Amino acid sequence: MSQQKNSPIAYCALFFLIIGTAFILQFQGRNWLAANGNFYFWIGDAWSDQNSQHWTDPYSFSHLLHGILFFGILYPLASKISWIWRFNIAVLLEAIWEIAENSATIIERYRDAGALGYTGDSIVNSMGDLFYCGLGFIVAHYLGFAKSVMLFILVEIGLILTIRDSLIINVIMLVYPLDSIREWQAVMTTSL
Repeated sequence: MSQQKNSPIAYCALFFLIIGTAFILQFQGRNWLAANGNFYFWIGDAWSDQNSQHWTDPYSFSHLLHGILFFGILYPLASKISWIWRFNIAVLLEAIWEIAENSATIIERYRDAGALGYTGDSIVNSMGDLFYCGLGFIVAHYLGFAKSVMLFILVEIGLILTIRDSLIINVIMLVYPLDSIREWQAVMTTSL
């Protein structure tokens, strides 16, 4: 089957993947919107109870980095799998992460690692995270390897300087929480 004939099927698969993710999150008990019912496009305070409740927040940049990473990981398959199907795989991986991240086990793990008030994402926020992952995949496609690595580093530095967190720090704190990082991040939360 040619890539052209695969495209409508791939776009339908992407649509159902996104809808399916939303319904699984709803089944997990996630709210569609923030608990107060408000919807904002952007919430800039990474340490407030509104973080992870609206379309975009500082952690959206880490989901953009997921897309860049997934592009790099899936690039060796480029000769065998069309671009749109690799894009779908990237969004699928992100959807799996969103479902896992919003499980009671991972939410509790985040709390243990220092995100004391974290209650999980709203469904709207998770849909935004899928969007930003997809955007990262597209950006990496157009930038190429070297510029994507530079962007990854710049975003990590920007997040560290602005919110004292980043994709790499988040992974460290999820896998092996360090008191030194927790104390360093606490300066941000107590200064607000």
